[in-house]
Amino acid sequence: MKTAIVGGGAAGFFLAINLKELVPEMQVCIFERHSKVLAKVEVSGGGRCNCTNSFAQVRDLSAVYPRGHRLMKRLMKGFSQRDAYAWFESRGVRLVTQPDECVFPASQDSHTIINLFLSEARRLGIEVRTGHPVTSLDSLADYDFVAVTVGGQPRADGLRWLADRGHETIAPVPSLFTFRISDPPLQALMGTVVEPATAFIPGTKLRAAGPLLITHWGVSGPAILKLSSYAARLLADHGYRLPLAVNWVSRNETEVMDTLRALTRQHPQKLLASIRPFSLPTRLWGYLLEKCLGGRAHCPWGSLNQKELNRLTNLLTNDTYQIAGRAAFKEEFVTCGGIALSAVNPATLESNTVPGLYFAGEILDIDGITGGFNFQAAWTTAYTVAQAIAQRARR
Repeated sequence: MKTAIVGGGAAGFFLAINLKELVPEMQVCIFERHSKVLAKVEVSGGGRCNCTNSFAQVRDLSAVYPRGHRLMKRLMKGFSQRDAYAWFESRGVRLVTQPDECVFPASQDSHTIINLFLSEARRLGIEVRTGHPVTSLDSLADYDFVAVTVGGQPRADGLRWLADRGHETIAPVPSLFTFRISDPPLQALMGTVVEPATAFIPGTKLRAAGPLLITHWGVSGPAILKLSSYAARLLADHGYRLPLAVNWVSRNETEVMDTLRALTRQHPQKLLASIRPFSLPTRLWGYLLEKCLGGRAHCPWGSLNQKELNRLTNLLTNDTYQIAGRAAFKEEFVTCGGIALSAVNPATLESNTVPGLYFAGEILDIDGITGGFNFQAAWTTAYTVAQAIAQRARR
């Protein structure tokens, strides 16, 4: 029996290796349209490959999988982050879990993962054909099973050959990107990291907390990347032109007001710039004072009146900017959309319209926030498909 895997990325190799181990006599061939396999793995995590997450801080999968969390909850009962961790370590790749719960190879080098996949493919006799695009299922008619693992498609045209076979598709849009903000005084703070900050889209429930990095083009960092994932559809629908609000201190207005009032009582003679509430970075605090108080930014704490305290509280908790576009975050580029989950069997990920055709990885309408969650989705869905094909092959 023969299986064709369309896509030489993380999900494709993981599927192929597990399938060959389950059914050694199966002939497995990976078709990769580009000249190089596993290119996205190579640049992921800044070249270190954030291959999964401990999920220790995850209480609800919807917080890390804006799309597909219900299916992931089901499938992870069969192959979880703990299974992925054990899978890699059992093959000689030692992993380490960072304080933020992200999991990396101890080597801190994505080539450790790439070399494992390539060596396992050679050991198991998996054929890899590069420079071999597949744009029609008819070209794979000789195969008993086909698994599509081509990853996220930047344009809807990339899904046409699958839509033409009766599969419902969700228009792809980018997820995980940074925001451009045309505000020179803010951009002048490039390199400043604020932690924790909370970014949100005013008028919605979309918000994300974590470190926020001010850049020469706008804002980045985990808080922004998570928010871009949560708001991927909304931002695309509005041409990436929406207001962005930042709570620089991740506190509510009452807490902030109480803190500011306490400072006016305790340090009435000290200048505002000399005491940074909530340990705000020095440059950011100076910028906020100028933005809020103008010429009064250099006055003593004790001279602040109630109106000024109100303005400063509002600025710290609800500082609003205008998003002027998105900036690519190439190392973690992810696509929202793909094959609709209603188009597949939720237990096996087999197509509901084409028997023997399966989907795994980012081609499905499943995507996660930054932190190793997208790779975990690749491992979980690929393992699910490997098991499903193996069971069919044994009949």
